[in-house]
Amino acid sequence: MSANHGEKEMQKPISEYAKYMKNLLSVNIPANYTLKPLIHSIAGEDRIRSGVIAFRDFLHLFFDRLTSDGHLYAEPRKTRSPNDYPFLHNMNHLLIDIGYHSKLSDSGDSLLITEIPSFTTSKNKIPASKHTECLRFLTFCGFVFTGIDLEVKITSVSEEHMLEVSYPNNPDLLTGLKAMSVADMELRTERRYSNDDNLLRCDYSLIKAEETDALDVLKDYLHPLPDRVQAFALELHRRYIDMGMSCAANKRDGIRIAYSNIKKGQRVLSSRDVYDRRIWEFSLSMRYGYCLVVRAKKTDKYADIIEKFPLYLQEKIKQGYGCDRKLHNERCQGGCQGIRIPLDDSILEIRRDIKVWLDNEV
Repeated sequence: MSANHGEKEMQKPISEYAKYMKNLLSVNIPANYTLKPLIHSIAGEDRIRSGVIAFRDFLHLFFDRLTSDGHLYAEPRKTRSPNDYPFLHNMNHLLIDIGYHSKLSDSGDSLLITEIPSFTTSKNKIPASKHTECLRFLTFCGFVFTGIDLEVKITSVSEEHMLEVSYPNNPDLLTGLKAMSVADMELRTERRYSNDDNLLRCDYSLIKAEETDALDVLKDYLHPLPDRVQAFALELHRRYIDMGMSCAANKRDGIRIAYSNIKKGQRVLSSRDVYDRRIWEFSLSMRYGYCLVVRAKKTDKYADIIEKFPLYLQEKIKQGYGCDRKLHNERCQGGCQGIRIPLDDSILEIRRDIKVWLDNEV
């Protein structure tokens, strides 16, 4: 679980989290890209790429089903993190197990599996009482399981009872699930996301040999927003990249696309360095939604310019940022992350002022 900084507990239905997770899915997965060597052994490259797109499309259906019927599987939870939904953790582990521990049939139309560690290991990640529930939900989303009785409360899989998994709506999904599960288990170099939703994001960059451009991540990030808001965000990106800023995407705990200054002669910064030194960023989180977040540190140098901004923006800037409890004696509202401006139609009214503000910080 990620650091919560003492934030107040929330109660959210799983349908809201499903809608949020759906927005994290990649929209513009390219039709052609080079695969990492480890992935080549799974199937032909074209089938793997088609399979990843099929898996992404399945996840859209998966989250739609959670939106409409998730309340039957998971009650609203009081939690310090909006990501703490055990049912989703269970589904993530189950899908990884099915993909990673199975064998793809010669035809590619099914996966054969005799081991589901999240069910059978000494430290089960999925309680026995939830086995059938998870499998039934996948059947609700189009999966077919042959060789197992889903009418009983507790299911079992073993070498004597091989399970065959298929997805008749688009068999290519099985190849995509296999590739993404192998990538998640063997190619992820950073610490696994604390909220255990790696696979449910369909982060295809794991299987790509080429590094994913931050602009591609930004375009995916922006796709649910109004066209004029998207255009403004892309304008900001181009403006500050042209000024020499460095950009990096961070997909932990939502999506954050950070912008940092690099002086001439300075060493090349890693993505983590860029994020740690960020001046401003675009962010998406369950708690705050889509935002522009600015870590303003030079406001005393252009106070006269701030006085010309609309009152709303003046007040936001003058309030500053930092620990809410220390600065304002209020509960934590993520103030340490920066000054947060909602990224919606309202930002268009102050877009010129935003550019002047960022220009003075940069």
